[in-house]
Amino acid sequence: MKSFLDQDFLLQTDTARELYHEHAAKMPIIDYHCHLDPRQIAENHQFEDLTEIWLGGDHYKWRAMRANGIPEEYITGDKSPYEKFLKWAETMPYTMRNPLYHWTHLELSRIFGIHKVLNPASAKEIYTTCTDKLRTPEYRAQAIMKRMNVEIVCTTDDPIDSLEYHQKIRSNGCHTRVYPAWRPDKVLAIDNIKALNDYLSKLEAAADKTILTYKHLLEALQKRHDFFAAQGCRLSDHGLDTFYAEPYTEQEIEVIFLKARMGKSLTEQEVRKYRSALLYELAVMDARSGWVQQFHIGANRNNNKRMFKLLGADTGFDAIDDQPVAVSMNRFFSRLDQEGLLAKTIVYNLNPRDTELMVANAYNFNDGSVPGKMQYGAAWWFLDQIKGMEDQLNALSSLGLLSR
Repeated sequence: MKSFLDQDFLLQTDTARELYHEHAAKMPIIDYHCHLDPRQIAENHQFEDLTEIWLGGDHYKWRAMRANGIPEEYITGDKSPYEKFLKWAETMPYTMRNPLYHWTHLELSRIFGIHKVLNPASAKEIYTTCTDKLRTPEYRAQAIMKRMNVEIVCTTDDPIDSLEYHQKIRSNGCHTRVYPAWRPDKVLAIDNIKALNDYLSKLEAAADKTILTYKHLLEALQKRHDFFAAQGCRLSDHGLDTFYAEPYTEQEIEVIFLKARMGKSLTEQEVRKYRSALLYELAVMDARSGWVQQFHIGANRNNNKRMFKLLGADTGFDAIDDQPVAVSMNRFFSRLDQEGLLAKTIVYNLNPRDTELMVANAYNFNDGSVPGKMQYGAAWWFLDQIKGMEDQLNALSSLGLLSR
């Protein structure tokens, strides 16, 4: 009988096994989009326990635990690390058929050498064994990346970031090459006037430049863009609900920006025009610097307002959006293409509805200048995480094995 998650997991033919074991498995990992913490890499962080490395910021697991009825104090609250881990182990069996189930056991197997299934009965042994290993030099941050053959990592960094930890990484002999990636989402978020103005104050400090006009904003961003380039950055990353390509004039954008700086509310059309103008200028900066630009499209963020006020952003309350994409995407890329300013581009969609749409429309702008100028990215983020859990709960209920 084939055991669960052995070395041939998901490899169902001889050809698949040969391609993976003889070729793919030997290749290094080159990760051009991730949310690893540069500080942890720079300081070669020693993880205190399995909960820190597994549950400390993993909102995929947090969503699953909430769906399983786990109280928030065991997720982001003040319960002990071991108590939180036990609740994750309690949730684990209900994630069968969900990617979380596979990811968890792959990590146990390939990182820690543990081939047991995680559940409440095995939780204590797994927690103790993994925590003991994490407290050894072989399981510090840089050692884990080296052992997994991670050659290059691109983190996600705000334009105001000092990038001091990237500088430290380069100086401390880290096996993995770590580069910053430019993520200017906050400067596009003009729908929240107060948050934007708070952010612009920080951008002024980082760029050492007063920002009173839209022209000043572009000059400050260009200064920071140049700084990122000097620190090894070669790609940008945009997290957007959709593309923006509304017609506008420079005078209109100056007026819109001035209204925002004065704290005045904007119309939806003004917001779209501002985003269209700034997204274009950011793309021009990338093209002129020879960068690659990435567009992650289709997230609807911070949907649970009560929990957003309590926990802030990126805590498990983002989901799939359904805004139109094709028209604005083609307008945006076509303008850049006509002006000879379309950088090499990778697009990702969150809504599976848009998969064929994104591929077909991005390929309108391959021009023969370089292989893969316009590319479709890897599977991104929200693979309907709860679907597998719902299927499993329904199956158990139908068998009379679960009463809630």
